[in-house]
Amino acid sequence: MRIQQHPVLEFQRGEKVKFTFDGKEYEGFANETIAAALTAAGVRVMRESPVLHRPRGLFCAIGNCSSCLMTVNGEPNVRICVEKLRPGMVVESQKGKGVLYAAEH
Repeated sequence: MRIQQHPVLEFQRGEKVKFTFDGKEYEGFANETIAAALTAAGVRVMRESPVLHRPRGLFCAIGNCSSCLMTVNGEPNVRICVEKLRPGMVVESQKGKGVLYAAEH
């Protein structure tokens, strides 16, 4: 389910775009966040807690908590609640703290 109008916020929904989450194809709209597209598609568990592996869903939706950290296009620890959806994105749920890769010099 997606809101069509908001009493305070103005937004423009873009064209439909496809992306994958954990190997499954989903559809969302450009100009919405990855988390919004996943939530509209019925995905409620965004990740597991790093220590006790409990399911975590969308919580703050403003980029302040860590409930929505995922790997996006190979980059770990992306806050999908503020990351805009683009065509062809590869989104993967993260177990634990994510793995950082050092750039080669």
